[in-house]
Amino acid sequence: MSDNQQAVTEDQWHRAVLIWDHHQMHHQLRPVDAAIGLGSHDLGVATRSVELYRAGLFPTLVFTGGNSPTTAQVFPRGEAVHFREHAIDLGVPAEAILLEPDAGNTGQNITLSRAVLATAGITPSTVLLVSKPYMERRSFATARKLWPDVEILCASEPLEFDDYVKSIGDEKLVLDMLVGDLQRVIEYPKLGFAIEQEVPEDVHAAYESLIRDGFTSRLITS
Repeated sequence: MSDNQQAVTEDQWHRAVLIWDHHQMHHQLRPVDAAIGLGSHDLGVATRSVELYRAGLFPTLVFTGGNSPTTAQVFPRGEAVHFREHAIDLGVPAEAILLEPDAGNTGQNITLSRAVLATAGITPSTVLLVSKPYMERRSFATARKLWPDVEILCASEPLEFDDYVKSIGDEKLVLDMLVGDLQRVIEYPKLGFAIEQEVPEDVHAAYESLIRDGFTSRLITS
């Protein structure tokens, strides 16, 4: 166990679970016109996208994402390219997958994927966003702002918090990411990047407490 993992107390873990639960939209999934797998460091997004394709929830899947400092070494040819290859290896037909290899943030994931779908002659009325578990709410808020005429559903790997932490292997890093994404949920509407969403009082208190405790490496600064 690393020093980072040892630094998380039981109380901090409890507060993190509150934020983890809030980040997930808990949408009831049903068939949609297209899905978008949002690029990241987490190949589980691609795996979950494949599972939902196999379940017959959509005929077309877009993988979106270029590179970032956190993914360049893991996915040197870009997040979307590696996600697509993983999906094909798991049996998804290549013709069912569209590639958007340039996006550098969630807003670009949405706008550039929309353009890729349009180029393919697809104008969806319902779209499923597949993301990391703690990114569901932020991706939903971003898509609702940038693509308001489309109904947005969200999905991620159905993992419990402790299982997700084990998959990443670094407790402190995961808590930093939970805090950073909630900050974006709170702040991005003020910048015009996303719709406003209510953050329950206990979740907001947990967020502020974890910031005071130093889980700050993923915060944006003004």
